[in-house]
Amino acid sequence: MPTLPHAPHDGPVAIAFSGGLDSTVLLHLAAADPALRARGLRALHVDHGLHPDSAHWAEACGDACAALGVAFESMRVAVQPRGDGLEAAARDARRAAFARCQRDGELIALAHHRDDQAETVLLRLLRGSGDGLGAMRPLRAFGCGWLWRPLLALPRSLLHDYAVQHGLRWIEDPSNASQHHDRNFLRHQVMPMLQQRWPQADASFARSAGLLAVQQDLLGAEDAKRLAQVQGVDPATLSVPALLALPEAWRHRVLRRWVADLGLPMLSSQALDTLDAELLPARANACAEFAWSGAVIRRWRDLLHAGRPLPPLPAEFHATWDGTQALALPGGDLLQLSPARAFDAPLAVRARHGGERLVLPGRAHSSELKHVLQELGVPPWLRARLPLLFAADGELLAAGDVAVSGRLRDWLGAHGVRLELRPADG
Repeated sequence: MPTLPHAPHDGPVAIAFSGGLDSTVLLHLAAADPALRARGLRALHVDHGLHPDSAHWAEACGDACAALGVAFESMRVAVQPRGDGLEAAARDARRAAFARCQRDGELIALAHHRDDQAETVLLRLLRGSGDGLGAMRPLRAFGCGWLWRPLLALPRSLLHDYAVQHGLRWIEDPSNASQHHDRNFLRHQVMPMLQQRWPQADASFARSAGLLAVQQDLLGAEDAKRLAQVQGVDPATLSVPALLALPEAWRHRVLRRWVADLGLPMLSSQALDTLDAELLPARANACAEFAWSGAVIRRWRDLLHAGRPLPPLPAEFHATWDGTQALALPGGDLLQLSPARAFDAPLAVRARHGGERLVLPGRAHSSELKHVLQELGVPPWLRARLPLLFAADGELLAAGDVAVSGRLRDWLGAHGVRLELRPADG
């Protein structure tokens, strides 16, 4: 019968509880462990809203936790499908929800098991992954604590036997039977066929993942060293000349490590070949880009910039701002004074329309804003998000917080405040 390994670290433990078989077994095992209860045990449920019965499932999960005397919290999320599919979008929404409610040092316990690990290895093989073949780790840093997979060495059959023996009840999500999703197709079609010929196929895949993970860790220190040598002051940028100086194999490792550290989806081998063929040799002023799975890498001048696509400020946007409170912009950015203070008169805030001019500090004449932003090295896609601040007499006072006129700079200095544009993800 399955048992839980000793929980690493000393923080509290939160069970990611979907109500399915695997997480039901994990919750039951954890609830029977006095040491985990003493550390602080609770269950977290994420309602993705993807099924008409999802609210009832959340209620059933709450009832199951109440019966075991385990604290329960349910969170509703909005899943936004992207290029890498609904499953990936739901996973990202779920992880974001966990990160928001995680306590300091808390272990978020996930119910992944050996069959899940085997499926992950196969999926990543089919997608042409490299280091990703190390698949899921039993423990890794996450948010302000950790992600812990205590069941990763156990087969699903053992969890099923435990659930039946203890009379556990669980939720059957009908989407798990659909073979439209890649993972379900592997689970229902490919893995049974492999196990007919090689009964220990799942264990072999999992063992290979463990060996590859060890090799990945050995190379990890060198990856970090080489990444530091090509990374800009902004961690989301890389020097193109420095990248091109690396051998191709190391360049690809550095690029994969870079996007992983930024929390972006993994780059496939095909994606890396595209970067080599199209972005790295592009003209410095071409603003070439490569988009994948809800992320994008752009080449501008001698840098690569990576992140999530950012929409421009809508051309019709217009607001009045008095400075006493942060101004929320349409894309989620915040414009604020720190500390907050009222302007002498409210300012008009709008998007760029073209042709604006700004009088920089120490100058008597105005300069075209386009040229000012170019000289400051602001990439084109970020220029399009900058809100423009105008005085009541129509003079342009600032473009975000990157280009500030002498008039506004003097006012800010006289009152001891700073103008700040806080990005939506910051």
